[in-house]
Amino acid sequence: MRSHSGRRAVLPASQERCPSGRLVVRLLGPLEVVVGTRAVALTTGRLRTLVVALALSAGRPVTIDQLAMAVWGPDLPVDVRRTVSTYMTRLRNALGAGSILFDPAGYVLRARPDDVDALRFDALLDAAARTTDPVREAALVDEAVGLWRGSPFEGVHSAWLEDSEAPRLVDRYLSAVERRADRLIAADRGAELLPPLLELTARFPLRESLWARLLVALDGCGRPVEALEHYEVFRARIGRELGVDPGPELQGVHRDLLGRTANGAPPEAGRALRVVPRQLPADVNGFAGRLAEVEALDAVLDNGSGHGVRPAGVVVVHGGEGVGKTSLAVHWAHQVAHRFPDGQVYVDLHGLDPSRPALTSEEAVDALLDSFLVPARYRPGGVEGRAALYRSVLSGRRVLTVLDNARDADQVRPLLPGGPGCVAVVTARTPLTGIVVALGARTIRLHRPTVDEARQLLAHRLGVDRVSAEPEAVAEIIDSCARLPLALARVATRARTRSARPLAELAAALRGGTGLDLPHDG
Repeated sequence: MRSHSGRRAVLPASQERCPSGRLVVRLLGPLEVVVGTRAVALTTGRLRTLVVALALSAGRPVTIDQLAMAVWGPDLPVDVRRTVSTYMTRLRNALGAGSILFDPAGYVLRARPDDVDALRFDALLDAAARTTDPVREAALVDEAVGLWRGSPFEGVHSAWLEDSEAPRLVDRYLSAVERRADRLIAADRGAELLPPLLELTARFPLRESLWARLLVALDGCGRPVEALEHYEVFRARIGRELGVDPGPELQGVHRDLLGRTANGAPPEAGRALRVVPRQLPADVNGFAGRLAEVEALDAVLDNGSGHGVRPAGVVVVHGGEGVGKTSLAVHWAHQVAHRFPDGQVYVDLHGLDPSRPALTSEEAVDALLDSFLVPARYRPGGVEGRAALYRSVLSGRRVLTVLDNARDADQVRPLLPGGPGCVAVVTARTPLTGIVVALGARTIRLHRPTVDEARQLLAHRLGVDRVSAEPEAVAEIIDSCARLPLALARVATRARTRSARPLAELAAALRGGTGLDLPHDG
């Protein structure tokens, strides 16, 4: 049981583990309790429920009232404290004398949270949600899913577990299975999913998202007819039991299957699962000015009536190095993200990056297809075929794409959307006239900010008081940086790391040519 106090029992380091041996409790399947190398058989139902309630708060106190509600529910014994104490004595005898401590806040099971599989499962998924490394995320999710041996708390009867903890754990488990399924489908490993998905759709026959992944996996294995048969099984069942039709996600999968069986065209797996990428980098802290440029970008969304999006809107933001093209594009994309409910995609094309070669058009379009989990097996050879597939994936969607640091028009042309509802913002040093001529793209030339805008940028990063206190030094810094946002941001970083020193000292360093020697530590 999860302790309401949230307070961990204060135990010396030597007492954190049961002295009779490591205490392991497995809850994600039939209940198993192991002390050291000894399996513990708890034969009475109340003892089993009691150890589960303690294990779910391993290392933390659980109050007597919480334990009583977990074991007896509303039908509490006459003397709750004495009855709980009696059962606790019997549980200590089974596990070992030092296995349970009494803390002023309640009873504490002396087990590490990592030795209780349900707690480790939660911790692994929480870590997977926090990491930005896709390889580590996959490993964490796989480990979490692998902890399950069956239904949680099998053989333990408790209304509290059945109504609260079990449904919560099952929902997290199924969501993790679906995340894993999306990854394997995109990697052309759908065959590995068929046994678990067939089992899970039998156990959870009304969970539509599981059926969607089963159908896509079957189709990816060359079994589209079976996929259609499974769809009919689900449609009949949900109609009979709930009186409704399948939802949009599953209907979309069904339409793609029908199209494939009718004309042999490859299914659009990314579309079938309705993946919604959210890939924009973090918005710029302290973005200032650029009101005219933001208004020009907003005009791309206006079709003349103030509603909707122009067909396949493309806008090129161009200007010299360090003038703030990426900052403007990313900032604006964050402001209008709600207008693109089907996703926001970002690709750095490294067009003029001295540290690495520019992406080829084929590499870039593959990155775009990856954003929608389109399996490699459905991607045709050649950049033109893949670009056409990407446009098909975007068909009927409202997606915003930011193509940053473009080298030239040839690199960008295959990456642009082809139908209504989508907008692409391209940043480049030049206006990419080939795109402007061929597609009627808009261009926004980005000049250096005004002196006032440069001062606002410094004020956002250093604070209004510090900037106002040294107006002459600020003016000299702005002039030394030629009003370039990138240079100003680097100088502001140096000033923030030396907050006790006056800005006049930094202005003098810039005058001497030593103010921008920042370490390149990312």
